[in-house]
Amino acid sequence: MKKIWILLIVLFIGITSAFAYTIEAGVSVDKIPKTLFGTWQVEAHLVETNSPRTFKPTSTDLWNLSRVGNVLKLDNPFTGAKAEVGLQATEGNLVVFTKTADWDNKVLKDVVSIRIEKDTFSGINEVKLETHSLYDGHVLTTEKARYEIKGKRLAGQSIK
Repeated sequence: MKKIWILLIVLFIGITSAFAYTIEAGVSVDKIPKTLFGTWQVEAHLVETNSPRTFKPTSTDLWNLSRVGNVLKLDNPFTGAKAEVGLQATEGNLVVFTKTADWDNKVLKDVVSIRIEKDTFSGINEVKLETHSLYDGHVLTTEKARYEIKGKRLAGQSIK
């Protein structure tokens, strides 16, 4: 039962959660492609993992990406979930961001790289789930997954 709950939490936070993006120093807000903003249908397909019982082979989700000042937001209209992530890089139509979520003795880290082409994007989501000792905090297990992700714009900003 505990593994089922962990799986549900990982999937909720790692694949289907929504994020709020905080711009890190060195990455200009102006370099974020305007085509990133809008509502996207996102499909994820597991490419590789060291823990097939933890990570779901496929998922479909909605991301609503918007910007308020120096903060980028990615909201899930169905779950309402949000987490802070950092924008690591932008180069042309490539966007790379990271996210870390902590709960109990678990730490989930995502690195998402997407390339936007008109009203679609494709990329990779690398997920790492660490379980830490409640006694001294050292890492007990590390579970990893690599997902291929594809997005299709449903509404909002588009290339003209």
